[in-house]
Amino acid sequence: MKRLLKILVVAFVLASCSLKQPINAQINIDKEAIQKSMIKALEWQEAHPIFAIAPTDWTAGAYYTGVARAHKTTRNMMYMAALKNQAYWNKWQTYKRLHHADDVAISYSYLYVARNEKRRNFADLEPTKKFLDTHLFEDNNWKSGKDKSKEAKTILWWWCDALFMAPPVVNLYAKHTKQPKYLEAMHKYYMEAYNRLYDKEENLFARDMRFVWQGKDTDRKEPNGKKVFWSRGNGWVLGGLALLLDDMPKDYEHRDFYVNLYKEMAARILEIQPKDGLWRTSLLSPESYNHGEVSGSGFYTFALAWGINNGLLDEKYIPAVKKAWNALAACQHKDGRVGWVQNIGAFPEPASAESYQNFGTGAFLLAGSEVLKLK
Repeated sequence: MKRLLKILVVAFVLASCSLKQPINAQINIDKEAIQKSMIKALEWQEAHPIFAIAPTDWTAGAYYTGVARAHKTTRNMMYMAALKNQAYWNKWQTYKRLHHADDVAISYSYLYVARNEKRRNFADLEPTKKFLDTHLFEDNNWKSGKDKSKEAKTILWWWCDALFMAPPVVNLYAKHTKQPKYLEAMHKYYMEAYNRLYDKEENLFARDMRFVWQGKDTDRKEPNGKKVFWSRGNGWVLGGLALLLDDMPKDYEHRDFYVNLYKEMAARILEIQPKDGLWRTSLLSPESYNHGEVSGSGFYTFALAWGINNGLLDEKYIPAVKKAWNALAACQHKDGRVGWVQNIGAFPEPASAESYQNFGTGAFLLAGSEVLKLK
């Protein structure tokens, strides 16, 4: 009896994040409540710092990208204060692996501060320049194809997460410095990743070569026999595309490629959205972990809302975005902490009401920053 009761309690907790929300098409959003929930998330995260390796790593990079976009929309100085404080204490440094896309994600926030802070010489972008010049224009084991590991680390951006970590930074740096060579290098390496990891049948990205189907008995499959597509992995890509397109020149010769890829993925993500609004960690096997997850869902909500606000997506996406936001909001604790975030990983795994990460808060802030702009 006790075991049955425990199972029922766990099932209720797993479902509660999503099922609080209405699933009808006519869903309202409270923009004042959104702004309050975003500030609460910021305050909680700033008071409870967490990172994987260092304050300059990719987890902090994703979080402060969300903070930057929250400031861009609201102009609330609390966000700018957080951005400037972390940049100052980080001494404007990237993390140390100059070949690794993860370690420049923090520079999105530095670039944002540099472009919005009026005080002369406040921002120091030299560490970002050093990183990008080495990352893009110097050789390493990945570029040269010498790393023969199971993930096939034989291109610079061999995992789909990288398409959020580096390309938006490279793109914004090219815009800021008016040096198109950075954008050209970004496109080269983006195409390598696209050609390797994008599944044109499913319009989704494999996380890395371990999950690319090659017609072999050893291909990884979900319990239902379908391909493995990780929610946050595809959230990294779609969220990254929205960031890219936001700063990419309208007349850039390859812009149409990014627009078309964005639209293809957006349509697929809309198609597989669960009724309660939140995507599961396994996109094609939602029953594997049948509860909503915030980080992937936050990136999708941000990207889809951005597309609506910028005329790339039509009105049919609006109910899905509103439903997703309300479900995300239900995953926030009263103290501001954002729960139901799958922990650091590389494939679908469960989350819980108590699991949080700073990149989950970043995804939450990104989503709010665009949902606030919906008409």
